[in-house]
Amino acid sequence: MSQQLRQYSASIEQSAWQLTEKTPLLCQLEHTIPNFGNAIFQSKASKALNLHFELDMLRLPDAYSLAEVLSMPPAWRAGEPGKNVASMALLKQFNGELPKKTAWTLLTELEQGYSPTFYFADWYSPYDNVAAALNPVKFPPGYQAFTECVAGLLPYSFEDIAFTVLSYESGSDQLTKESQRRLSQIAEYLKHDPQIEAIELQGYTDSYGGRWMNEQLSVKRAEAIKQFLAEAGVANEKVQVEGFGERRHVASNQTSLGRATNRRVVLQMARQ
Repeated sequence: MSQQLRQYSASIEQSAWQLTEKTPLLCQLEHTIPNFGNAIFQSKASKALNLHFELDMLRLPDAYSLAEVLSMPPAWRAGEPGKNVASMALLKQFNGELPKKTAWTLLTELEQGYSPTFYFADWYSPYDNVAAALNPVKFPPGYQAFTECVAGLLPYSFEDIAFTVLSYESGSDQLTKESQRRLSQIAEYLKHDPQIEAIELQGYTDSYGGRWMNEQLSVKRAEAIKQFLAEAGVANEKVQVEGFGERRHVASNQTSLGRATNRRVVLQMARQ
């Protein structure tokens, strides 16, 4: 018995492309395939431009297989063959995923009016093959909103700032200019991430000055950072401050460079 092709695709009336996440940390463009699932394009704040595609299926695979990804031409280009884009691994009980370069190819094909389509053998029926297609109707407005969102993503991620060493001018609680810029980046990130659970601030000094004075200075430095974060909207109960003075050196105090390295506040963040 020959196998049947079971097709899923949004109709012209159903087709919609929605920006479901729009923050400086995350941009997400979604398209619903009725009775099948959602196609999701996602880009996150990072040092490098990134893009991830996920095929969020209502019925997850029950076995490993491959889906062939073809870009099918619009009706007005009848007779034109589909373009082979990629093979997508379908893992048991996982959604299908595609990496950055392939995900950008899908967006480009959609922009030109083509329908990226996923073909695979059904895991639940020996008689059927499945075709799940993305409908390019109404794609341009959603894509424009998505690209504008991606352009506004922060150029750093949580991993880039979760452990940060802030340096100080000699004998004061004044951050160096580079550390001031770094702290401003951290504050900007914290405005947009509600999942930050805790922040630890550990202050240190070089060995110049009395031990007690240095311990007080290390606390003062860390408390100044806490105040800065509070003004950026971080709840005080999330921030813990400790001052270690001239203990726990990480460099020699015999050189100006070593002393500059020891004058620091170490900021560590934990996320849910």
